[in-house]
Amino acid sequence: MDDSTAPYSQMFWGKRLLIVEDSYFLADEARQKLLELGATIVGPVDDMDAVELIEAGGADAAILDLHLATGRAFSLVERLERQGLPYVFALVREPSGAMADFTGFVLCEKSVAMEQIAKALFGNRKRDI
Repeated sequence: MDDSTAPYSQMFWGKRLLIVEDSYFLADEARQKLLELGATIVGPVDDMDAVELIEAGGADAAILDLHLATGRAFSLVERLERQGLPYVFALVREPSGAMADFTGFVLCEKSVAMEQIAKALFGNRKRDI
């Protein structure tokens, strides 16, 4: 089954995905796949632009670089949670213990499959916010 007919493929259709990072982590191949699945990619943007987009309702979900140079990833998570927006982290190393303070998120490695991202962002899951 190719990705365009996979059950998760429709989960991205028409969704605006906010990409927050300091360096390009979303490989061209993954970005292209998200576009092929009908997503609109917003970004990549830095954390300051992300605040404006989140507050303005400019995204349906977010993919965050947990290790932003400014160290503000968790303040963005708080904003996302207040807005009720789902998000995933892009990681290259093990998460820190500080992440236990945040609820309603799914961790993803940068090389994660599109199906896992789709389910994490748009699948049915309980959020304790």
